[in-house]
Amino acid sequence: MNAQQTSIARSCLAASHDGTMDFPTIVGTLIAAGFEGYAVDYRRGTSTYYLPDGDSVELPAMAVPGPVAAAFRADAIEAAVREAQANSPGYSYRGFCETVRAAGCAGYMVSFLGRRVVYYGRTAESHVEHFPH
Repeated sequence: MNAQQTSIARSCLAASHDGTMDFPTIVGTLIAAGFEGYAVDYRRGTSTYYLPDGDSVELPAMAVPGPVAAAFRADAIEAAVREAQANSPGYSYRGFCETVRAAGCAGYMVSFLGRRVVYYGRTAESHVEHFPH
């Protein structure tokens, strides 16, 4: 991974936290930089960005206090995703993170190749969201 790719990953992470880039823009920026996906781990507080050759960079993510809820509630995660997609009034990535953690989401993996996001819980239960081409 080169320094420019690391910088792009870092700037996309910061932009998600401060709300200056939406999900489609972040995805497009990362794809243009050569990434094939990324993963957010709420329990470790990290975001990891992956290149096709297996190289990756792990960055500290937004700290959200408290443990991930034990019960996985796919319906609540889906509702939070819909709110994000609609850019509902008052939406923030921090609020999204808090909501899905309270719904038992331990993390999620974004696959640009698969055009999907897999949200998973502490027991490996999952919810899949597809995104358009």
